[in-house]
Amino acid sequence: MNLPFHIASRYLFSKKSKNIINIISWISMISIGVGSLALIVVLSVFNGLQSLVESMYESFEPDLKITMVEGKTIDLSYLPLDKITAISGIDQYTKVIEEVVGIKNGENQCIATLKGVESSFLSMTNIETALIDGQAVLESQGINYGLVGYGIASRLGLYLENGENLNIYIPKRGDISSLSMSNAFTFKQITPSGIFFINPDFDEKYIVVPFSFLQDALNYQYLITSIEISLSDVNQLKPIQSTIKSILGENYLVENRYEMNAILYKTNQAEKWITFMILAFILLIAAFNILSSLTILIMDKKEDIKVLRSMGASKTLIKQIFFTEGILINLIGAGGGLLLGSIICLLQQHVGLLKLGGGIVEYYPVEIQPIDFILITTTVIIIGGFSSYFPVKLLTKKLL
Repeated sequence: MNLPFHIASRYLFSKKSKNIINIISWISMISIGVGSLALIVVLSVFNGLQSLVESMYESFEPDLKITMVEGKTIDLSYLPLDKITAISGIDQYTKVIEEVVGIKNGENQCIATLKGVESSFLSMTNIETALIDGQAVLESQGINYGLVGYGIASRLGLYLENGENLNIYIPKRGDISSLSMSNAFTFKQITPSGIFFINPDFDEKYIVVPFSFLQDALNYQYLITSIEISLSDVNQLKPIQSTIKSILGENYLVENRYEMNAILYKTNQAEKWITFMILAFILLIAAFNILSSLTILIMDKKEDIKVLRSMGASKTLIKQIFFTEGILINLIGAGGGLLLGSIICLLQQHVGLLKLGGGIVEYYPVEIQPIDFILITTTVIIIGGFSSYFPVKLLTKKLL
């Protein structure tokens, strides 16, 4: 039998001669429980939001993207594409051309970025799941189609059922000596096949079109703006990225999805850990209740301490008894808070308790991760250890 644990548990749950000790002990447990509940719920919400953001960007962006460090276009004549595609772990790739153009639909017009991609783009990304209207088709029976961002479609007043073609005005390269529209722009038309809704970064900027369509319009025989790559195993992201960098050299920029959106991901992580630190500080304040509880308990049990000493109990054993009680208060409170918090998160995840008004999903996304339980439990133990150690050390020193 673990004697310190046995006596500490009896002290914790038995009725004290001073009822205030019981009250403070339960307040301490409830405070730690509420703090732990808040931590697991808030961290799970941040996890859910991060997963949602990642899934949105996976709908449009690749695992890896190759561009030039300087300049806009890549000359395929000098790009060792065969060596890159031969790397183990690369699943698919697409050559990409991007160009800012003018778009007109009836009396409505706006500026957009045409993204010319090969057919592999549709299987590389999850853009089909982001469609709110139409189908994910780029070419069919010799007809070129475009996937239009929701923001652009709204500005153009575009409805697929009307069967409208979009008028595209592509600036010509080089010096334009005439002010005539026919000389300054290349005119093209394309049929919208679908409207996607991902997030404003994409919805208000892009129209996805076939690679050959934009290549012919720009007369880019050997020029592209980037290469986008998807991997069969994202766990090999860093090694494959390093291998491609070693093949291409310093003139090319090889970025993964996280580097392309570094500010976004870093902001999400910073917000998560700042929130964690604030809630952990609240836990620390709540732990002062434990200090009060142990202080009063030790003073109340002076006679018990004398009896234990007369029975041969060592100073270390007596200290362990009261220290164990402080840890028990922390662990019981944290355990109850984590259990209740997990239930709330699971209900939110599978039933939906709290709606996200005007958001891209109906309910606040949550995702419980085991590492959060370990982190919270470790934090509670550390805080509980400090809040139990000092009163036990100082007060028992006077009584022993």
